[in-house]
Parts: sequence; C-alpha cells; structure tokens
Amino acid sequence: MSPQQARRQQTATGAGTTPATDPYFPANGDARYHVHRYELALDYRPVPNRLTGTARISAIAAPGGAPLAEFALDLAAGFRIGRVAVDGRAPHYAHRAGKLRVRPAKPLVPGAAFTVEVHWSGNPKPVRSPWGGLGWEELTDGALVASQPTGAPSWYPCNDRPADKASYQISLTTPSPYAVVLGGRLLTRTVKSSSTTWVYEQSAPTSSYLVGVALGALQQVRLDDPAADEVPQHGWVPHHLAPAFGATFARQPEMMRLFQELFGPYPFDGYTAVVVDEELDVPVEAQAMATFGVNHLVEGWESERMVAHELAHQWFGNSVSVADWRHIWLNEGFAKYAEWLWSEHAGGPTAAERAARSYQLLEVLPQDLRMADPGRRSMFDDRIYQRGGLTVHALRVALGGEAFFRMLRDWTRSHRHGTAGTDAFLAHVQRYASAPLDGLLNAWLYETLLPPLPTA
Repeated sequence: MSPQQARRQQTATGAGTTPATDPYFPANGDARYHVHRYELALDYRPVPNRLTGTARISAIAAPGGAPLAEFALDLAAGFRIGRVAVDGRAPHYAHRAGKLRVRPAKPLVPGAAFTVEVHWSGNPKPVRSPWGGLGWEELTDGALVASQPTGAPSWYPCNDRPADKASYQISLTTPSPYAVVLGGRLLTRTVKSSSTTWVYEQSAPTSSYLVGVALGALQQVRLDDPAADEVPQHGWVPHHLAPAFGATFARQPEMMRLFQELFGPYPFDGYTAVVVDEELDVPVEAQAMATFGVNHLVEGWESERMVAHELAHQWFGNSVSVADWRHIWLNEGFAKYAEWLWSEHAGGPTAAERAARSYQLLEVLPQDLRMADPGRRSMFDDRIYQRGGLTVHALRVALGGEAFFRMLRDWTRSHRHGTAGTDAFLAHVQRYASAPLDGLLNAWLYETLLPPLPTA
C-alpha cells in the first residue's frame, strides 16, 4: 500500500476526525453523548483501600438521529452501585464487564442536556491491560492514579474517550495525615476531626485518562518565584526527599519559560510535580500535573529530560489532545523533541545532535512500524517516541526555525483545550511551507522504512 493509499484509507475510516468509537479501544466510551462537567465527591480510606463516591455528571445527548434510549458509562466491574439517577429520576441500569448501562425512564431528546448521578463504593484496583495494571494503584503509604490510556474507570464512572473532554470539580476526603494532590486549582481544604477534605477545580477541558491523583504523606514545595510574574509551579514530596527533589527540579522554571517562548502560553492555571516514595517505571502524565518515582530523583540528563518531557505534555497531549489513540505520535513525538530543545538551550548537545543519536538507535531496530497508525500493541513502543521526535526535527529542518516555531505556537493556540489528529496537523503544517511537504511527511509517518536523517 502506498503512503497516499494509506492516508486515503485512514480518512475513509475517520482518522482525520473523531470516530464513533476509538479504533484501538472500541469497548471504551460512548459517542452518543458528550460530558461537559464531572463533579466527584469521594471518600478514601487508605488502610482498607476503600473508596466511596458520588458522581454528578452533566452531559448533552448527541444532536441528530433518534432519541437516546440508552447510554453507557465506563466503571470497573468490582464496584457496588448504590444509586443511579437521570435528571432526578430512577432509570433501569445494569453494571457488568466494566460498563454501567443506563436506560432513562424517558428517552433523551437529541441535543438535550441531562444529568446523571451515580453512587458507588468498593476497593479500587488497576484495570488490566496489555501494559499491566492501569488506574488507581495502592502504594505502601497512599495511592496514585496512572490511567493512560484506559485506567480512569478504575476509580470513577466516566465516558472514557480521549476526545470527550470535560471540566472537573473533585472533593476527596481522607485521613488528615495524608495530602491529596490533583491537577487543578485547590479551592478549599477543610479539617474535620481526623479527616481532611480537599476540593480541587480543573476548569479546562480534560480527557478522562488525564485526571491525576496522588495521595500520601507529602509536603508542598514552591518551585517558581512568588515575586515574579510566572506560572505557579509546586512540588509535593515526602519530607526526607525534599533536598533531592530541589536538585532534580531546580531548572523546571527555566524550562517553563523556554517552552512558553517556543510553544506559546502555558495552557493551565499552574503545574504540579509530585514525587512518591516508591519506584515507578516511568513518570505518570496528567493534566497540569506529573508524578515521579523516587528512582527519578537522580542527577544528570536522564532525569532532566523526563522533567522536560512531562512538562511539554501540557501543551502536546493535554491541552491539544489526540482525537483517538492512533495519533499518539502527536503527543510523544513533540514531548521527545522538547527534550532535545531543552538540551540545546541548556548548553548540552543540540537538537540536531540528539536527533542523530536517536537515528542511530532506530537504524538497528526493526523497521515495521507505521507512525501515523502504529496499532494498539505498538502505541507505547519506544520507536514512536524516537521516530516521532525525528519527524518533528525533519519539519524544523524543512520549514526553517522561524516558520517552524511560528507553526508550533499557532498549532497550540488554534487547538487549545481541543483535540486533533494527524490529518489536521499535516494540513496546518503545509500553510507554513514554501513547497509541498507531502513526500517528506509521507515517508516519516506512513512508510515503515526509516527515511534519511534530516540535515540542514
């Protein structure tokens, strides 16, 4: 199949838009409605690992077509459902196989707003996936949420599609020795007897998998200069790890300034970095937040690049989210390239030198991956990250630095808090080029063989 045929086939199957179901996870989500707000009231007891919750979900039935006689929420099968209501009335519902199927007392009119209330309780645990457990995870002393790509139903009922973005208000009550950290603005913290209730607001549209939580014996650290006009940046870290945290994250405010210059204004109210006193395979990405393991508090490039990578995701992946999971290179390729841009700025190897090293890694690996649609099994393959970064570098070389960074800033501005796919990005890029880029982009995104190393 030629690259042009591959692109035509993707367009025919909806890759340039948001499909009715995610091709990689067709059992997740429900395109028959759109959620615009979640209000979650949670109580979590760490020792028995017991979660009790109430969700008030404000949604809109999809316009056009027949009245909505039934809809579904994603929620792990292990929870007990206490009560469900639609617009205050009891519906028929069934909860099995990770789906809460709801049949309202009266079908919902297309385009009509409606509210769903769900009460649930149980012992949250990660949902199974090809990449191990995803979602709510018990720690030795606390918990964290790592949901990418389908772990959100492990702890709350949701429309689990990356394109169905909504605002959130989350209240979480837990024993007072524990701090609760979420991505968003802390509205209130109320101590009552031996428990504390933390209420956070994330007003920016957020994909369900990007709602992050960290809970533990953590103290807050300020990273930005309170006297300067900067994006508020905080850390939450166990007390004994505070010195190591300060050393590892010392240059994050400088990264923030650089990325705003290159990518455009930071898209959220603030940014939080959490460190838990356990080892994590990789940092956990969430909107306006990232969680790191104690093993990431090391000196040198490896930790520095991860700090830069997670910060860059706030523009690429969180504010501008994928229309569906086939387009994951748009998240990971730009975050990888942000590492190289930081290296160049900080006096390390240039982006071109980092690209050459990445190219050498890819040359000896199998060349059987198609970037623009890698397949579910390969969506987190390291080649997506490396080749994605190289694709972005190839664009920089082709456009020239000035046009390239103008293109990036316009992309993050025009798709701020929205979703996009590969076709939309390619159409956007072409507007900044003096000559057609089809050949270059087809080679990097739709062919499996590695194209020549891009050089200026």
